[in-house]
Formats: sequence, C-alpha cells, structure tokens
Amino acid sequence: MSSFSDESDPVFEMIDSLSEKELDALPYGIIQLDSHGVVLRYNEFEGRLAGLTRQQVLGKNFFKQVAPCTEVQEFYGRFQLGIADRRLHCKFRFHFDFQRSAPRDVTIKLFYSDRYQTVWVLVQPIESQR
Repeated sequence: MSSFSDESDPVFEMIDSLSEKELDALPYGIIQLDSHGVVLRYNEFEGRLAGLTRQQVLGKNFFKQVAPCTEVQEFYGRFQLGIADRRLHCKFRFHFDFQRSAPRDVTIKLFYSDRYQTVWVLVQPIESQR
C-alpha cells in the first residue's frame, strides 16, 4: 500500500478498525474528522508532513484551527457535501500553504465512513507518487 491511487485499496475497507500503530505505519498522511471537522485521529506521517504533532491537532477543528488553507470550496465544500449526503469518496490535488513548514502539493482523498459518520482525509505528497 504505497499509494492510495487505487479505488480498491484494502485500507478503505478496514480503515475504521486500524490501530494507531497501524495508521502510523501507512506511507501517507491520515486524518479522521468528525462531522464538524474536529480531528479525531492523526498519524505520524501527517505529523511530519504538516509539522504538527498529534497532541497539537487532536480535538481541534481541522478547517479553522489546524489547516485554515483548506477552508475553501474545493476541500471544505466537498467535506460538507459528503457529510450531508453521508457519502464521499473523491480524490483531488491540493496545495497546502503551510506557515510552519514548506508549502506542498499533495493528492487528497476524502472518504466517508458510514460506520462512525466520519470523514477520513488521506494526504500523499505529489513527489512521493512518482
């Protein structure tokens, strides 16, 4: 599972049941958000990518407090529609304009989990996809 480009990637089938250690072993960033955008889970890869520790982001609103550059239609709008529809599985490119680390182009995958009514955000730097 070096990339999440494949729609049939088994991680989507079992993501809700992965332990923190298993999430940390994945080769891309993982963030779980509740229906209001509050960060519930956050893996080490994403921490290195964003320059923020798990302790700094858990319990905070991803769109307003953690990554305000994502509060745009392209990202937050998709999240809101996915929550409203209780269905979301999309992939798109995004430019993170980090203040605390170098800006980065990434591929984002938003995936709605009906089991917990949460959204998983998967983040993979473009350079690691080559």
